[in-house]
Amino acid sequence: MALPLLDLTAQYQSIREDLQEAVNRVLESGQYIMGPEVKAFEQEVADYCGVKHAVGVANGTDALLLALDAKGIGAGDEVITTPFTFFATAEVISQLGATPVFVDIDPETYNIDVEQIRQNINQKTKAIIPVHIFGQPANIDEIMSLAEEHNLFVLEDAAQAMGAEYQRKKIGSWGHAATFSFFPTKNLGGYGDGGMVVTNDDELAAKIRILRVHGSYPKKYYHNVLGYNSRLDEIQAAMLRVKLRHLDTWNHLRREKAEIYHERLQRLPIQTPVEAPYRKHIYHLYIVRSNERDELMQYLKEHGISTGVYYPLPLHLQEVFRDLEYQEGSLPHAEAASKRTFALPLFPELTEEQIDHVVDRITQFYENR
Repeated sequence: MALPLLDLTAQYQSIREDLQEAVNRVLESGQYIMGPEVKAFEQEVADYCGVKHAVGVANGTDALLLALDAKGIGAGDEVITTPFTFFATAEVISQLGATPVFVDIDPETYNIDVEQIRQNINQKTKAIIPVHIFGQPANIDEIMSLAEEHNLFVLEDAAQAMGAEYQRKKIGSWGHAATFSFFPTKNLGGYGDGGMVVTNDDELAAKIRILRVHGSYPKKYYHNVLGYNSRLDEIQAAMLRVKLRHLDTWNHLRREKAEIYHERLQRLPIQTPVEAPYRKHIYHLYIVRSNERDELMQYLKEHGISTGVYYPLPLHLQEVFRDLEYQEGSLPHAEAASKRTFALPLFPELTEEQIDHVVDRITQFYENR
């Protein structure tokens, strides 16, 4: 039984007719950039998250970049974030001339450690970017309290967490702003790139809207600031509107599949995800931990089961950040997670039979050792 890590075709087949109708609607309209579909999708996402503004951009990386730029983050500033995340989180900080400050993670949830944030705040610190990694919210209420104490900007990197909740409140509505990615593999994924910034800050939203169209405002071809070409396509917005209607159902199914994994794997020497109190984890990835990770992944591959490592080298040890002078051992929890964690197949359409197949192969691996 060949089993992918994620099966996007199964999802497509379930909503195929609605997607085709949405695409045809755009093609027949003659409006392909920044039209009514984008405007409608922005309003629907704002309503979903419970915020005033949602601004569609070209991708999740641009969402982070434009939000920080709009806030004035730049040379001489420091931004505290996690090293255990996708590269873009820190990349955008450096692209603006600011300095990423990496702090360690909670070894159970893999989210940023709030106490480590506290210990690294200084006069240069201007912002915090917590990442709701793998679909589990960080301790965002504590982060917001800390930010208020020190007058810091909080940008939630919610690329993997659309639909997740903390204390029954949607992720994306806690920080001063939050960003989403609509990369195809995300829980709400498009059929190409796409991203969005959400915020309750009127001024910030207005600046991001200007930045995404080359800094042009209020008239086309008149430019007040240097901006970007970062617009969400109409076709992507139309298809994402279709998928947004199913997001909560799909997230619920992910949670159901995760619970089956939890139950089946509990007697094996493998650490399953920990869902911390007051959180609704939406399992963008089902991350397990094993001291025999590489051998186990190879065994599963030989039996047709796809897995993935997220992430094999923490950001503070990446070559591009060598000048920041972090050393191996600087952030031990992030480094250990990079060496021992990996993702098992998980998607809404995954069957219990397929889960049993994965668990059976893992069981056999340990029995044969």
